[in-house]
Amino acid sequence: MQRHEYSVDVNATPPDVWEVFWYRGADRPQSKIGRIDILHPGDAVGEGLVRHCEFPVPKWLLSGGRGQSWEWLTEVKPYESWRYDAVGKPLWSRAEGHTRLEDLGDSRTRIHFSETYEAFNPIMRVLLERTVAFAYLPRQRQHLAAIEGGVRWHRRRKERQAQHEG
Repeated sequence: MQRHEYSVDVNATPPDVWEVFWYRGADRPQSKIGRIDILHPGDAVGEGLVRHCEFPVPKWLLSGGRGQSWEWLTEVKPYESWRYDAVGKPLWSRAEGHTRLEDLGDSRTRIHFSETYEAFNPIMRVLLERTVAFAYLPRQRQHLAAIEGGVRWHRRRKERQAQHEG
């Protein structure tokens, strides 16, 4: 089993960061590092949400360079934290992750990510799990760029809405 943790700081409040992860509008942009489709929205705060994710993986895994996961979200605390459990392929695996938002004041938020990852097949676990988990899961800089891009997109979306209403 592999475990990785990291944190990133963004110039946005926890509610603004929350919106990047939880906005469900049809106009929701897709990240350049992957695609997320909502299969079931869960309840009003997202508890029980089910999503399908596609993301790049090494071509030598013989999946055309695309990985997939099916994730369900629980322990949702709006503007604070959530947990996900997932199964993924091409290296059939399971993962458990946590995301926590820490308000730093001055419209800044520290986002804490942690994940455990384990391949189902014991041979693949020994041969490939560490390589796939650490070399090809989203990297900190890519993740930060995607979040900051999402914050900018939501700010522009709100400005457009205000102009249409006013």
